[in-house]
Amino acid sequence: MAISTDVSVLDSKDDIAVADRLKAGRDQIIAELQKLIVGQESVIEEVLLTLFVGGNSLVVGVPGLAKTLLIHTMAQVLDLKFSRIQFTPDLMPSDITGTDIIQEDPATGQRRLVFTPGPLFGNIILADEINRTPPKTQSALLEAMQEHRVTVQGRTYTLEEPFFVFATQNPIELEGTYPLPEAQLDRFMFHIIMDYLPEEDELQVVRSTTAIQRHQFQHAVTGQDIVDFQQLVRKVPVPEAVMRYAVSLARTTRPGAPNAPDFIKKWVAYGASVRAAQYLVLGAKARALTHGRYHVNFEDIRALAHPVLRHRILTNFHAESERITSDQLIDQLLDAVSMPKSGM
Repeated sequence: MAISTDVSVLDSKDDIAVADRLKAGRDQIIAELQKLIVGQESVIEEVLLTLFVGGNSLVVGVPGLAKTLLIHTMAQVLDLKFSRIQFTPDLMPSDITGTDIIQEDPATGQRRLVFTPGPLFGNIILADEINRTPPKTQSALLEAMQEHRVTVQGRTYTLEEPFFVFATQNPIELEGTYPLPEAQLDRFMFHIIMDYLPEEDELQVVRSTTAIQRHQFQHAVTGQDIVDFQQLVRKVPVPEAVMRYAVSLARTTRPGAPNAPDFIKKWVAYGASVRAAQYLVLGAKARALTHGRYHVNFEDIRALAHPVLRHRILTNFHAESERITSDQLIDQLLDAVSMPKSGM
C-alpha cells in the first residue's frame, strides 16, 4: 500500500453528496451511541475513523470500561453482523476461521466435506483479549485483517464487506499471555486507550445501568454507506507539505535516521514503519471529512499522532528503567519535528 500523491479534489456533485452524508452519518452514529455509551468521546472518534478508513484497531483498557459494549453497540447502530471471539490459550485457528466437516447427503447417502464458516465471517469482529491466545491463532487473524479473506485447507474464502477487526487487551493482567509481535501490532491502524471516566460520567453510568434499559437504535448509516465512505476518504486531497510532515514524523521515530533527535536515539530501540505515515494520512483524510473539510491540514496529522505511533515505537531498556512511555516520546516528537512551509 503506497502513499498516493494524487492531488484530486472533491469537485463532483456525487462526491460532495457522499461527503455530506459522511458528516451527517458520523453525527447520527455518535448520537445513537450516546444512548448507551457515556463519555469516551476521543475513543468513539478513533473507532469511527477506523471504520471510515477501513482499518483495524487495538483497544486497550482495564476490565469494566465498556470496550466490548462500545464495539457491540457500534455494530447494532450500523446494523452489521457482529462476532465476538473470546481468545483463550486453547483456541485453535480453525475455531475462528471455520473448518471442513463431513456431511452425508440424505438423498444419495454420499458423504462430502462441507465448509462451516467460523466467527471471522462477520462485519465487525471483536477479538477479545487477543494476547491470551498463542501466536499460531493470533496469526490466523493476519490474512483476514490485511486481505479480508481466509484460507482453509488450501481454499480461499472472501469475507463480506465492510470488514473490521477490533482487538482488545487488558494492560494489567499479563501473566500467561502472549504479547503480540511487532509485525502484528503494525497491522493495527490505531492503538486506542480507553481510560476511567470522570466522576460525573461514572455516576451517570451507574445510574443508567442499574435501572431498566430499553434502547432502540436508528440505523442511519448502512454497511454500503461505510464502503462508500471508505472510497471517498481516499479521494481527499493532501497538500504536499502536509504529506511530507506525516512522513517526517514517522521517519524521525527511527533512532538510525540522520535527523533523529537525541531523545529518540537514547530511548527508542525501533521506530515506526511506513505504515505509520500511511495511516497518519488516511486517518487525517477521514478526520478532515468528519470535520466538514475537503482537505487535510497539519492539525489532522498531529491529532492522530498518538494512536497511530504509540504501538509502533518500541522503547529500549533505558526508557523502561526511567519509565519513559511512548506517549511521552510522541509529545516530544511533535515539538521537535517542524511543519514544512506550504510552499514546499
